[in-house]
Amino acid sequence: MIQGLIKPLNVLLAGYSYLQSNITGKHLLYGMPVSVGAELTNNCNLHCPECASGSGIMKRERGFMDIGLFKRTMMELSPYLYNTNLYFQGEPMLHPMFFLFLENSMNTHTTVSTNGHYLSEENSVKIVTSGLNKLIISLDGLDQETYSLYRKNGNVDKVLEGIRYISDAKKKLNSSLKIEIQFLVNRFNEHQIPVVKNMVKGLKVNLSLKSMQVLDKKNIGAWMPLKDKYKRYKLENTAYVIKNNLPDRCGRLWFNPVITWEGKVIPCCFDKDAEYIMGDLNQDSFREIWYGPKFRIFRKSILSGRHMIEICRNCTSGIRGVKT
Repeated sequence: MIQGLIKPLNVLLAGYSYLQSNITGKHLLYGMPVSVGAELTNNCNLHCPECASGSGIMKRERGFMDIGLFKRTMMELSPYLYNTNLYFQGEPMLHPMFFLFLENSMNTHTTVSTNGHYLSEENSVKIVTSGLNKLIISLDGLDQETYSLYRKNGNVDKVLEGIRYISDAKKKLNSSLKIEIQFLVNRFNEHQIPVVKNMVKGLKVNLSLKSMQVLDKKNIGAWMPLKDKYKRYKLENTAYVIKNNLPDRCGRLWFNPVITWEGKVIPCCFDKDAEYIMGDLNQDSFREIWYGPKFRIFRKSILSGRHMIEICRNCTSGIRGVKT
């Protein structure tokens, strides 16, 4: 009975801390995160030009998360977590122990995001029977020419085949797995939105139309779609800036941090290159890091000047009227 109250009580504590911090402008923290992202690997089979991993601009070392580190962290956090995202940078299904990670995140709602190239018939059955709650599959074009403009080194036919495999396995095994097709809308695939909408209806999966994040500012104009609701950026004077006034608050720092493959705890999913390391799980417990001085100082800086922090300048928290 008491065990079942821990998660909802933790949500209330985290929510209260966040609201009070916003109201007073002073750092307040109770409870633990309610969601966490775990980077199984920052390696990827694709070379997407506006992805830190695929484009090659990532400065940090490449590697694969140790399953022992993950197990220890989940033992500490799972009593509080409602959600675990098994992805950050890279392709999570490249991890040789991918399915073992699924097994060890069973006590939370678990989500995986994949580029779809490893959804073989066998893997699809294993995913459907693994207990995974949600699978996001990136599909940013319906023909090879359009798809490969962004998903460089990718094969759209293989991804479409994988989507059919996972959809069929879900139906055959009567699974509750939620399948979501993610379509990053850009200037080159925008015209295919009506077609992809019809496709997902036939497969009985969900569709998420998202605005595209661009890391290299000089390329923003080239990728921007025509429809305003899919534009993450606006032109101010002669430069593109994100459509976000960057209010001095961000729930990510109270609710959902990220753990890199090597065990570094970072504030959120916008810190692609782990420039703001709050602590190392190989040295300290998550609780020690969560309540530690680095995280406290960082939260204070968000409350007083979020626009001054580099990773926040491409963040969608607080943005309105855009598919994020």
